[in-house]
Amino acid sequence: MSDLPQGAADATAPPVTDAAAVDALRSAVMRLGRRLKHQRVDESLSPTEMSVLGTLARCGSATPGELARKEHVQPPSMTRIVALLEAKGLVRLEPHPDDRRQKVVTQTGRAEAMLEESRRKRNVWLAGLAEGLDADEWARLRAAAPVLEKLAHL
Repeated sequence: MSDLPQGAADATAPPVTDAAAVDALRSAVMRLGRRLKHQRVDESLSPTEMSVLGTLARCGSATPGELARKEHVQPPSMTRIVALLEAKGLVRLEPHPDDRRQKVVTQTGRAEAMLEESRRKRNVWLAGLAEGLDADEWARLRAAAPVLEKLAHL
């Protein structure tokens, strides 16, 4: 029996039965993620605000409701987050092209530059960690990256 939630695995994939491997993966990903979060460029932004900017960078402009769904937060919370980001000059609200009652959130050039610097800083930090791996470990990690990317988007 799998330790994953029902529906979490691809129907064509074999069932995951290695609970120890799943536990080790969860633990390692969580620890690495926490450490990466500390490699921030702008300490005045919350992790949630950074996440919203990252979503806008990946997915493009969106309504606050769409952002709330993508970020798994309630719409009133997203409205507050967008207002904070707008006050900091990181997003702008524009009229929705089809619905005058709605607004579209778009990141600014300042947000794009900040995200690029954040990516650069985190990549440098992660590359420094990777220097501690031997050639075989580095090759396995490179091979695992697409699989981890797939898991992140399932």
